[in-house]
Amino acid sequence: MNSLNKRSGPIGIFDSGVGGLSVLREVSRLLPTEDLIYIADQVHVPYGNRSREEVLGFSRKIVRFLIDKGSKLLIIACNTASAVALEDLRKLHPTLPFVGMEPAVKPAAQKTRSGVVGVLATPATFQGDLYSSTVEKYARGVTILQDTCPGLVAQIEQGRIDSPETRQILETALQPMINDGVDEIVMGCTHYPFVIPLIREIVGGGINVIDPAPAVARQTGRLLEHFDLRNRSGEKAGKDYFTTGDPAAFLEVLESLLGAKESAAKLSWVGGNLLDQDAPQS
Repeated sequence: MNSLNKRSGPIGIFDSGVGGLSVLREVSRLLPTEDLIYIADQVHVPYGNRSREEVLGFSRKIVRFLIDKGSKLLIIACNTASAVALEDLRKLHPTLPFVGMEPAVKPAAQKTRSGVVGVLATPATFQGDLYSSTVEKYARGVTILQDTCPGLVAQIEQGRIDSPETRQILETALQPMINDGVDEIVMGCTHYPFVIPLIREIVGGGINVIDPAPAVARQTGRLLEHFDLRNRSGEKAGKDYFTTGDPAAFLEVLESLLGAKESAAKLSWVGGNLLDQDAPQS
């Protein structure tokens, strides 16, 4: 796994939609020489409302596609898919390094002064064994307040990160937490870091908001070093984007979230498999 060919391969990243771009942004910032492939399974967004069997099936096929594209390391940039599929994928592909998402309950529980931590995540994440075991292990004696922020993923998928509707969703979730003395708020969905500026407006100073993406990027770097997979060519890194939704709409939101003009290719689910259907749109 430490051949020159492997070192020059891309890092594969996937999510149900644009949320994982918050992870891609940090990985690109920390590891600027690494090529990246990003898949947004927007035809199935959000994963948080789907069954375990559906999410597992989608994740297996997406990972297969990314492996066929030569990916040397895979990031499951989706809390739901991480909770449902990470261990299964590691067993299926034991020689391939994986990085998953885990709600940052541990650092929040360690840092809280009030003893009250808020977590914003999808229903599937809250119902998963990974979340419950993390809370049990690291947050004993800490009050955990939870909210699923219904409709927030859809707002972010449309690039509406500071709309009145988005603000209302967040105020409904956050005001009870503020009233109960929260001083640490955890982003338990990769979509949610894109509204951190709005969250900070609502909660004001004195409440810390935790974005897990920088920690994921650091873990990615550690695994690349451990397995001798760092791209040391010095060549400029590239990014390839794919979506199972509308590429033009994806690119519009990508530009609004990351300020980048890119191109994207359309993927289609055919007979339960993920297929590359056309040339990239820009």
